[in-house]
This record gives sequence, structure tokens and C-alpha cells, in this order.
Amino acid sequence: MNPSEQLLTPQNCALVMLDHQAGLNFGVQSIDRQLLINNSVALLETALTFALPIVVSTSASKVYSGPLLPELHALIPGQDIIERKNMNVWEDAAGVAAVTATGRKKLLFSGMLTEACISFAVLSAIEAGYQCYVVADTCGGLTKTGHELALHRMAAHGAQMTSWVQVVLELQRDWTRKETYDGARAVIEKNAGGYGAGLRYARQMLPK
Repeated sequence: MNPSEQLLTPQNCALVMLDHQAGLNFGVQSIDRQLLINNSVALLETALTFALPIVVSTSASKVYSGPLLPELHALIPGQDIIERKNMNVWEDAAGVAAVTATGRKKLLFSGMLTEACISFAVLSAIEAGYQCYVVADTCGGLTKTGHELALHRMAAHGAQMTSWVQVVLELQRDWTRKETYDGARAVIEKNAGGYGAGLRYARQMLPK
């Protein structure tokens, strides 16, 4: 099989962000809460760099969970945000319509909570014929065990686990791709810790 059929490209995938809301972030115990926000920002910056279709949905924003996190909203101020009453975006007509409208069969999932809104949507999307990729370090669970069990359950049904760093590197793949080089480099330098610092150092050392 051609390896490119297994890899994410800017032309074959879309990002689905679910319930990135403060009320849910408060309950996350599987990952440092601020790190979860930072990782999610990096993933959204990646999607914008590569012009991926983006679907954003929130739930119970008026009664408990609150609006989309401001760090994310600042990046996509004009984004249509689908408000749901249920946990599973796949049981919401507007949510399914938005995903279908992307025209993409590979879906990247990010959000909270891993045990509920993420796993329910991923399992439903797989059943509907989509290839699902869970960006695990941009998802938060109520406990580390619950988060990991949800990841295992999704993987057992065919979901592929990935990280935001792998996503940006997989989409770029070749640093001579000038149209996305600056954006991808900026995401890495800003968010990837030591690797980002090394990339920044190398850029500073190279001749102009």
C-alpha cells in the first residue's frame, strides 16, 4: 500500500474540537490542565496553518461548562460553534452535518472528556465509516485511568492515537514546503519545549 494513503495530509483530514470549556477543564485529572490548554492551542494553530476544515462544538455552555476556552476562541473568532444538548456530537444533527460538510473522511478529535464526549463521538464516527485519529495529549479525562481506558476502547475499534506534535510534523513532512514552513516552524518553536528551542537555535545559527 502506498504509505501516503496512511498519512495525514492537509487535503485529507479535518479537525473536530469538542467541549474545550472551562467547566470541563476544571474536572480534568489525566493531564495538567494548563498543559492541556497549551497543547490544544498548538493543535488549533496547526489546523489553521494547514487550512484544515475545523468543526467546533460545545455543550451545556449556559448551565455548567461555559463557552469555548478564550485561548482557542481568540484564534478562531469567526468560527461557527455548534451548541449541543447531548454528550455525543454524532447524535446532534447540526454536528453531523458540519462534519459531513468538510468532505473529509479522516477526522482528528480533540477535547473533553475523553471518557464521554470524545469516545462516544469517535466510536460513532468509526461506525459511520470515518477514519478517526485521537490527538490524545489534547484530550482530558476525569482520571488518568479513565482517560487511558477510553483511549484503549477507541483503539480497539480502530481509532488511531496520535499527538499534536506528530500531527504538525506529519502534515509538514518536508521542511522545504515553503507555503507552510513558517507556520509549522512557529507552532513547533512556540509549543514543543526542547525540540522547539533546538529548532529555533538551528534557525538562528544558519546563514540567512
